[in-house]
Amino acid sequence: MRTVIVLLMALGLSLSARAADPTCDGRWMNPITDVCWDCLFPMSIGSVQVSQGSLPDTENPSSPIQFCPAPPPIFERPGIAIGFWEPFAMTDVTRAPGCMVNMGGFSISIPHTGTGAGTKTANEHPGTFYHVHWYKYPLISWLNIITSEMCMQGGEYDIGYLSELDPMWKDDNLSLFINPEVMLFANPVAQMACAADAVTSAVGKPLDALFWCAGSHGSMYPFTGNIVNESSGLNSSALLSERMDFKLHREGLILDSVGVNTAVCYEYPTAIMPKSRYRYQMVNTIPDVAACHPFGRNVMLWQTGKEMPVSRKNYGYLIWKKRNCVVL
Repeated sequence: MRTVIVLLMALGLSLSARAADPTCDGRWMNPITDVCWDCLFPMSIGSVQVSQGSLPDTENPSSPIQFCPAPPPIFERPGIAIGFWEPFAMTDVTRAPGCMVNMGGFSISIPHTGTGAGTKTANEHPGTFYHVHWYKYPLISWLNIITSEMCMQGGEYDIGYLSELDPMWKDDNLSLFINPEVMLFANPVAQMACAADAVTSAVGKPLDALFWCAGSHGSMYPFTGNIVNESSGLNSSALLSERMDFKLHREGLILDSVGVNTAVCYEYPTAIMPKSRYRYQMVNTIPDVAACHPFGRNVMLWQTGKEMPVSRKNYGYLIWKKRNCVVL
């Protein structure tokens, strides 16, 4: 917690705070009471589950004994392959540029390439635009729940990505530089296939083969903050958190430890996000501590009581990631 306080002081010195923004609100997330701790499960050793969870698990290594490279003269070191779900990131989704929803709901003055609107009349276009902020959130490391450094995200609480500084987040055409394959899926046939992903994410986990689909939330493409037809703020915010995750995978800023024998010692770049290895949990402005949800799961299954009629459309999510690793 001392580290968090130091970071906040540094942030306050480096960024000039704006006057109170009427379109911005939020709260600090309590790392104990606002977290759905059941979402850590299921846990596994090798392919055997040692604790059950309410959501289905992903593939795990078949053997509990793994060998990872080590410096000479050892060359290989044996270890135990474990699997669990780790809270590793948070997202702000906001229409107010510079609104730090998960940092108490204050605004900072930063250059931005896109604009958001806090309100919208019924006569305006049904689409909208949101900014997304990505935070590094190594909660397992803070609490020392697992002591092996290979089996958790280390480091400090940090702001990892601000969409206001990314010109591609505003412009669908400019974003083609990092997602050119969007041209293949911008047709009714590809989008109709997303119905299968919506069904599987509602009852289990999403289909990685349909990587262009975000289940009931919409389309993963393009990697921008533009929503063509907004059905609800909760749906849009969950979708844009998933898009940002995919975008950071594409840019090589997020790595993954795939649950097979050859990949548990290290994390690897994955240009296509394995969405079945992620879950989301709402933490702002009304925390949902009862459950987390697979990417693409319909918000209608959990949205009751999670948004007030006078909402300013500022949202915060805790992102859970499946971790396969070796305890040496």
